[in-house]
Amino acid sequence: MADAPSLIMVQFLTWVADRPRSYAETMEAWRTSCPRLSVWEDAVIADLVRLDGEGGRAVRLTERGAAVLRQAQNQEARPTPAAPQRKRQTALVETGS
Repeated sequence: MADAPSLIMVQFLTWVADRPRSYAETMEAWRTSCPRLSVWEDAVIADLVRLDGEGGRAVRLTERGAAVLRQAQNQEARPTPAAPQRKRQTALVETGS
């Protein structure tokens, strides 16, 4: 992945990495018919996940998927630079005496 992964991709990779997942469980949780939300298909195409085990029924991160997840988690762990503080301007009000 040349670009930073999307938030939903990071969530998907985190979910897969959390514990062993079956193909059926993954499809139940992540498959969609919406072409704009194709995280499973995108992860397979980008070689971030693979099917393992007997009959290819276990979903696992690839080395590349694990690296993408580590990089995303490292980005989250870095503190974001603070926005510069604006000086408040106090309005001077002239009063007539």
